[in-house]
Amino acid sequence: MIRAGFKRHRVRALATAALVLWALLHASGVWTVPALHRLDDALYDWRLRLTMPQTLDERVVIVDIDESSLARLGQWPWRRDRVAALVRELTERQQVAALGLDIVFAEPDGSSGLQQLERLAREDLRDNAAFGQWLARVAPALDHDEVLATALRQGPVALGYYFSSDRDARRGGVLPRPLAEPDSLPPGLLHWDGYGANVATLTAAARRVGFFNSVAEPDGKVRAVPQVAAFEGRLYESLALATLRIGLGSPPLRLERVAGQANGALTAIVLGAGRDGLRVPIDTRGAALVPFRGPGGADGGSFRYVSAQDVLEGRLSAGELKGRYVLIGFSAPGLLDLRATPVGEAYPGVEMHANLIAGMLDGRIAARPDYAMGYEVALTALLGLVLTIGLPLLPVAGSLALGLGLLAGLVALNLGLYLGAGLAMPLAAGLVLTLMALAVNMALGYFLESRAKRDLADQFATYVPPELVRQMVREPDRYSMQARAEELTVMFCDIRGFTTWSETMAPLALQALLNEVLSSLTRVIRAHQGTIDKYMGDCVMAFWGAPVAQPDHARLAVDAALAMTEAMRRFNAERAGRDAPEVSVGIGLNTGVMSVGNMGSDLRRAYTVVGDAVNLASRLEGLSRVYDVGIVASHATVQQAGAGHHRWQELDRVRVKGKHQAVTIYTVRTAGDGPDGLTTELAQWHDALPLWRSRQFLEFQTKVNMLQRKHANFYLYRLYGERVASLLQAPPGPDWDGTTDFDVK
Repeated sequence: MIRAGFKRHRVRALATAALVLWALLHASGVWTVPALHRLDDALYDWRLRLTMPQTLDERVVIVDIDESSLARLGQWPWRRDRVAALVRELTERQQVAALGLDIVFAEPDGSSGLQQLERLAREDLRDNAAFGQWLARVAPALDHDEVLATALRQGPVALGYYFSSDRDARRGGVLPRPLAEPDSLPPGLLHWDGYGANVATLTAAARRVGFFNSVAEPDGKVRAVPQVAAFEGRLYESLALATLRIGLGSPPLRLERVAGQANGALTAIVLGAGRDGLRVPIDTRGAALVPFRGPGGADGGSFRYVSAQDVLEGRLSAGELKGRYVLIGFSAPGLLDLRATPVGEAYPGVEMHANLIAGMLDGRIAARPDYAMGYEVALTALLGLVLTIGLPLLPVAGSLALGLGLLAGLVALNLGLYLGAGLAMPLAAGLVLTLMALAVNMALGYFLESRAKRDLADQFATYVPPELVRQMVREPDRYSMQARAEELTVMFCDIRGFTTWSETMAPLALQALLNEVLSSLTRVIRAHQGTIDKYMGDCVMAFWGAPVAQPDHARLAVDAALAMTEAMRRFNAERAGRDAPEVSVGIGLNTGVMSVGNMGSDLRRAYTVVGDAVNLASRLEGLSRVYDVGIVASHATVQQAGAGHHRWQELDRVRVKGKHQAVTIYTVRTAGDGPDGLTTELAQWHDALPLWRSRQFLEFQTKVNMLQRKHANFYLYRLYGERVASLLQAPPGPDWDGTTDFDVK
């Protein structure tokens, strides 16, 4: 019976087996799928947020150099004698167990008065022996670096610094003594070629010194922080580890490697001797997963935040922080110590060290063990066997029950290993395999049992969008062609230069070229799940979000627009040298509420969109010529698409024909000159626009001229340069607010 069932459903069994093979190739590392790695990261983040304690840990306190401290005591950097006063207050009056400074003092304190007095003594009072004796007595108090060094020397203080990797391998300050100089460094360990360390006086004075680097994953989020790192064949410890060791009485540190491999990769750091040692799991890079307790920040509830201003002004009672691990760091946004993490997009860097110290004390650091790959391969093989045998033989209800049961079992097993054994094991491959196998079996079953219905649908799809056909076939009783109001994203794409072609090309050649271009654009739109509305000569209109609902319709439309411009670039490259006209497109995008449905006359109807939001998209397409960009999008589209998915540049605030309300428009930029260069350019433009709108024309002209010189090929800056020159000659009236009016379509 089973053999007969397999014979009848062999296509489904073979398809499931192919999916299992694909998942096994990924799990074994033979052919990795980046999307599965990203999904594993997302699942790890979900699991982390789900299991965070979100309670206050009173053992670790953060002394925060916050905005109120900067407003009261002056901008950073502060004088070293003020920092010394902060250190003394914490180590002497508060009697903290350990103090970590998430700060680097890379250069001598220029505010010290010692140098000025010495010069005065040399130039004007070189014969005054009494003054020289007095200077020798007061010199230590005038040398702010020495004042801070004395404070560090007398307390349980760990000082911070950072490693770097860049082309110049820049190095500043003096590195501390390394942990060790092993004969061979562990494979996979992070290596650096530069550093920003503290001046020699401070490095020598601190009890321990640790680096405070964090490492972002490909999605930009920090999930793990290095606890040991390599530099020129030597090993160095992190700031969190250094601070913890001070608080524990400086126990010995031992590096644990893969079992049975003397020169193998690292698996853990052990503090202390024997079985009672505190074990900190790390990965092959030397990084430990950060055991985030909560969302972070002063209001996050994970750690007590104390303003540095309150500490310096003595508002804490004596001994209030006695026995605590204290970290001094920054939460003020302007000091750039905020990180994107799984629990917050602007997470204070100092709190990551606090989480690590608390997690190490609790033994709550999750591990990604070296056998994780073998676990994933074995689990995938077992899962694949069950899916390959079970799904083809079961009916629809049974297949759903099996699939959902396996999904629940995978999640439960993964959570159990995380909570019970502290193991962060991969999950994405198993989940995706189960979902895909279930989907493929359902789809193939539907295909094999409904061939006649699909043949009819395929014929019908030549007249209306296939998305509409699929929905009609799937839910014929519920579907209605009646118009309804929906928030959608609409696109107008115009082929530039078509009028010139029509004047110079033969009709058949023109027809062939137009058909080829429109076919290429249509394929891109369809690949990004768009619905073609209509072709209007040399223009194609499409929309996203209907008939099938798409929550990310704006992002899909923007991705399609970028892909269309890239398709035209490839199209031109393939035709280069044939004496053929170059093809470019102008695209307008807008998101808003519009009417969508079956509209037209009794003789002919079409599934289309109408409304003011549609008209605005058409106007924006026309503005692409004015600003000489390929894509013009409204503010609504930018908001819906999400700023994190694309690099947006604001073009203008405009009032188009037929609309009284001004609209902010944007274009998408790509990092053709490198992401750092584009980031700098966009930041400079972002700073310049407010000057334009606040009528500070001379300041704006200076900035826009600088941008024009650096980016001469980008027409926007030349356009604004001409505008501001005109306004400087003929200043606008009092009602001018920087909005550009367009009276033509």
